[in-house]
Amino acid sequence: MFQILIVEDDKNTRKLMEAVLKENGYYPIPAKDGMEALRLLDTCHIDLVIMDIMLPGLDGYELTRQLRETHFSLPILMVTAKQLPEDKKKGFIVGTDDYMIKPVDEEEMILRIKALLRRAQIVNEHRITLGPVVLDYDALTVSRGGEVQTLPRKEFYLLYKLLSYPGKIFTRVQLMDEIWGMESESDDNTINVHVNRLRRRFEGYPEFSIETIRGLGYKAVKNI
Repeated sequence: MFQILIVEDDKNTRKLMEAVLKENGYYPIPAKDGMEALRLLDTCHIDLVIMDIMLPGLDGYELTRQLRETHFSLPILMVTAKQLPEDKKKGFIVGTDDYMIKPVDEEEMILRIKALLRRAQIVNEHRITLGPVVLDYDALTVSRGGEVQTLPRKEFYLLYKLLSYPGKIFTRVQLMDEIWGMESESDDNTINVHVNRLRRRFEGYPEFSIETIRGLGYKAVKNI
């Protein structure tokens, strides 16, 4: 499931975009301003950014410029009420990949997102390779040599998340919010259960391990 960051200060617009993205099989991650977006980009795996220009504090132009200067290459779709050619030109100059005018046509937005993801070749590169071990995000599989395991969705997302940021500690709350959703009725013991299942499933794989950080959460360790 592709994760899309929505940077939009209008609550109603943000909620509508979240609903549209969910309906089309994406995982939306909302941010109300540029500073919150930067924090989320540091802690979450993001595949694409939908960004308003008129944001409090750090506006969309400046946020895009900062991301490009720090070599973030993920696709950015600017969505704004600004309609003048010079506004659009400025967006492309600072580094946006595409540009839509509000009010947004929902179907067109989804088509543009799909096109941006294809151009970025994210679909083909959505995998993690650790020596002979390959995690295929689209197929939910972990393969090693001739052995291929198809994991339950939540188990795979948990393992993929941890191995996307080896050495980084994730709290149980962070993992619950991102993988199970903030409105889930599951408690953090669910994380413990899934981690234990992953450990049993891959106990014969020396290439990686999942470590418990007492009082904090978990981290993945690459052993190659």
